[in-house]
Amino acid sequence: MPELPEVETTRLGIAPHLLGRRISNLVIRQARLRWPIPKQLIATLPGQRIESIERRAKYLLVHTQAGSAVLHLGMSGSLRVLDPETIAGKHDHYDWLLDSGRLLRFTDPRRFGSLLWQPVGHMHELLAHLGPEPLDDAFDGDHLWQRSRGRSAAIKTFIMDQAIVVGVGNIYAAEALFAAGINPRRKAGAVSRERYAKLAEAIKRILGHAIQRGGTTLRDFISPDGVPGYFEQELYVYGRVGKACRNCGTPIRSITLGQRSTFFCGRCQR
Repeated sequence: MPELPEVETTRLGIAPHLLGRRISNLVIRQARLRWPIPKQLIATLPGQRIESIERRAKYLLVHTQAGSAVLHLGMSGSLRVLDPETIAGKHDHYDWLLDSGRLLRFTDPRRFGSLLWQPVGHMHELLAHLGPEPLDDAFDGDHLWQRSRGRSAAIKTFIMDQAIVVGVGNIYAAEALFAAGINPRRKAGAVSRERYAKLAEAIKRILGHAIQRGGTTLRDFISPDGVPGYFEQELYVYGRVGKACRNCGTPIRSITLGQRSTFFCGRCQR
């Protein structure tokens, strides 16, 4: 699934082509994605001018005067800006035709992505209970420490809770815990304030670096320019089960936490 850096990479890629442009028409080939595309969006979005594009967690919000389109890439979705002559494929579910003569196309083989609508003055229910952004000043070690008191959940599960902090998905949770030297199985409530400070710093640094590098190359992820990301070659633990730890040489281990594969070094992470 595309994670926060991949979504931010998508935002940065499409924004120059969309900002200030008017949506002249919509072409909906498949309205039934994870949720049906709302009729209000289909009726309202054509004719609107795109004022700004924001990322909130793994959602993209395309703001207009009438409201905001709320986009999610799902597990395998991608957005690309294309010439209008580009022939649509089997998994190309909708196009936004722009007054520039180009189009924004959403492709999703698994149809777990979504296109929803947020009227002016309202917040979509999917966004209402999200925690702080990991790259914002509101997120730090003190925030994690305070929210973790009395929590018995494994720390990896804890930092992947979108009500605690958004956008720390499976890959980056594993990498940040390794960088902070914290075993992913440790109870969240048993981690000290000092170690949370180190973990928050690692989350910020690793996510920021991944955005600069274009995200993580995943099997299904394609950035808006059709080029995969370049962060995968720098992963320390994720996907490296049985391989030598880059720090100490101990074989990387893999377990399941919260129904997700979890990779860590049993020697470096305590």
